[in-house]
Order: sequence, then C-alpha cells, then structure tokens
Amino acid sequence: MAFRAAVITFPGSNCDRDMAVAIEAVTGEEAIRVWHGDAALPERLDFIALPGGFSYGDYLRSGAMAAKSPILRAVVSAAEAGVPVLGVCNGFQVLTESGLLPGALMRNAQQTFVCRTVELAVANTSSPFTSGFDKDETLRIPVAHHDGNYFADEDTLDRLEGEDRVAFRYSDNCNGSRRDIAGVLSANGRVLGMMPHPERAIEPAAHRDLGGSDGRRIFENLVSELVSA
Repeated sequence: MAFRAAVITFPGSNCDRDMAVAIEAVTGEEAIRVWHGDAALPERLDFIALPGGFSYGDYLRSGAMAAKSPILRAVVSAAEAGVPVLGVCNGFQVLTESGLLPGALMRNAQQTFVCRTVELAVANTSSPFTSGFDKDETLRIPVAHHDGNYFADEDTLDRLEGEDRVAFRYSDNCNGSRRDIAGVLSANGRVLGMMPHPERAIEPAAHRDLGGSDGRRIFENLVSELVSA
C-alpha cells in the first residue's frame, strides 16, 4: 500500500517543496500538498509535515497565526488519533502555538539569524522518528532560524526529561535553548518538533559543510516503524 504523506503549506512557507522532495526521495511516493485554508486533510494519511518558513510573515509571534488556520484543527485531530506529525523550524513553532507540544520558541539569545550546519546529540531512541539511532549518537543537520530559542518553565523541562521527550540536543547551543533542546516529542512520541532541517540533509555530498544524509535517517526511521507496525 502506498505511503501517504501530507505537507501543509501556509502563506510564507518556504521549505514545503524541500519537505515534499525529501519525503518522495525516502518513500518513493509523491507527497500530497495541502493548503492552509483547507478545512480537511486527505483520507488515510500515514504522516503529516509542517515545514519551515515564515508563515503569515511571523506576525504576532512565529507560528501564532498559522496555529489558527482552518487546517490546523484537522492536524490536531489527526495527531490526537495517532497520525505522526513532524514540525520543522516554523513548523515546530506552529506545534507549540497550537498546543500539540509544550514550550515556546523565542528570539535567538544572540539576536541574530543563525544559518549553518550544527551537531545534534540523539537524546531519545524510542519514538518512531528516532528508533533507528543510538543514544548520544551525533547527527549533522542544518539550521536556519531567528526565533529558535526553546523555552519552557522548569517544571515543564523536568517533565520532558522525566518522560524521555527530548528528542535531540545541540552539542553546541546555537540559539540559547534551555537545556540545549533542539527537538521535543509529544507524550505518545508521535509528534516531533525540531528546529534543525532534516529535509535539507537527505543526500550525501563530498564536502562536509555542503551536504549529508543524517536528516534522511529521521524519515527512514518513521517509515520503518510504520511498515513494521
């Protein structure tokens, strides 16, 4: 049976095509493109992706207006029903603004846009997105954001730690995120928000700073988990 993935596009999204290309490269199936104003998702989805960009021009707060889009009600319902959801960069911001993930993404501590490849340490190895990794394995994945500073209060951070819901940590914290957090999981592990862009690291390249395939493994982990379920 064909793998059915949807990529949501908001006004201001600029990584939706990259996400669709990555999904097709891994699954061999073309991703279904869904507009933010749609009221319903396609039937029988295996996966939903919220891409990076500047939805609604980042007015109010990054992701705040996108979280009120008609399609987000359907995304929240699908997530609550167990459909895996990945939010990358602006998509992570949308997930926190919609309440699917705790915390908030604030302005980078150094008040500058960060755009480079960073090293991540794998913190969780039990979610559909991370099950193929080793604990503390190092991944190299690009970041490109101005508001990627993950913040949550101490009680929330302690709960995330205690429930093994921190997916990835920055080895060299590029934005000031609390406890070096680069990616967070939902309570059931089927919603992942992360600031680094795995869809930009799906093909190897000769130069270590111009390519890599560590991001591809996140998509491969998910497909493997869904196929074996």
